[in-house]
Amino acid sequence: MTASFRAVPVALALLMSAAPAAHAATMVIGGGQAESCYKEADSGRASQYGLAICTGALEGDPLTRVDRAATFVNRGVIYLQRRDGKLALADLESALRLAPEIGEVHVNRGAALVMLGRYAEGEAALSRGIEIGSKQPQDAYFNRAIARESLGDLKGAYRDYVEAQRLAPEWTAPKVELARFSVSRPGE
Repeated sequence: MTASFRAVPVALALLMSAAPAAHAATMVIGGGQAESCYKEADSGRASQYGLAICTGALEGDPLTRVDRAATFVNRGVIYLQRRDGKLALADLESALRLAPEIGEVHVNRGAALVMLGRYAEGEAALSRGIEIGSKQPQDAYFNRAIARESLGDLKGAYRDYVEAQRLAPEWTAPKVELARFSVSRPGE
């Protein structure tokens, strides 16, 4: 039996309404400004100070390829938290060139693309992040649900919201989104 899905339109602002959708999950090992950059991104403060710390790390810290990519991700996350999708995407593209094997690069790049209204590209990036493995897969599923819903794939969006809720049962954002859906079976 096939189910039909209907949902009230989602507001793009929900992409970043809950902090987990913008958390950096890639930690820089070591110390210095790169570690401080990670802490700033993880704090959710989205401060100019955090951006300066991250920029300082990228310009002055001796970083491995992976740590440089992680620092671009962390600065990109701060830009996402500040709702600056263009600058976030630029940093996440830099991270992608350095370390395409890191799931968080794809997940955060996908969030930036969705924020910019580039839903098909965002869905593909988020799917790649899920495939590679993300340390916070609930974020990837939630943001991919937004992309899918925006592309008219209500069934896919519903499944992704359900998965985000399953992975993070204490997180209210997926529950709020799921409440907008009504699922019915033919003949009901």
